[in-house]
Amino acid sequence: MPSINWEDPYCGEGNNCFRLGTDGEGNAYIAVAGQEDNYLTDTDEALRTLIHEIKAGKADHLL
Repeated sequence: MPSINWEDPYCGEGNNCFRLGTDGEGNAYIAVAGQEDNYLTDTDEALRTLIHEIKAGKADHLL
């Protein structure tokens, strides 16, 4: 397992809590809080784009 630096959980109203993380190689990770061993990974830029779209209201149902 890579060495992932997890941020504090983000919890939407009435939804699961998610955690975002990065590693030293420029990869980004997202997982349900408490289940960090089961994560999705992509580049840091891809995760940044996903978060930007969610915050813009285009995919708020995901959180």
